[in-house]
Amino acid sequence: MSAVILDQTLPRTAEPVATARNATRAFLTRAARLRAPAERGSTDAVLLVAAELVANAVRHTVGPCALHLELLDHSVDVCVADRSSRPPQPRTPSMDGTGGWGWFLVNRLSTHIRISPTPEGGKTICANLPW
Repeated sequence: MSAVILDQTLPRTAEPVATARNATRAFLTRAARLRAPAERGSTDAVLLVAAELVANAVRHTVGPCALHLELLDHSVDVCVADRSSRPPQPRTPSMDGTGGWGWFLVNRLSTHIRISPTPEGGKTICANLPW
């Protein structure tokens, strides 16, 4: 049963990654009041995954994206919906600044990832992390 939920649309004009990071931090503060994370580093992992999923949506799609966070019994779901039906394209992370780290980190930190189509023709990526 979920205890804390956040749903926020992130328009491209309002610094969506910073907005997502701030909203996630506030969500995690509320979540920690209800139930402390079971693992050290859980807060940082959730913050990083939320920021990376939003950054990827901004970088690789058009239009706004939406962030959905949900505290579950022993985990947190971090979901980002965008308007592209194209799934993430994994790349080898590069040290030259060209990217590839976001999807790698999301996969590394998450216990489960699911990608679902949206009714509007886009997709939602949900990453589940321990809490």
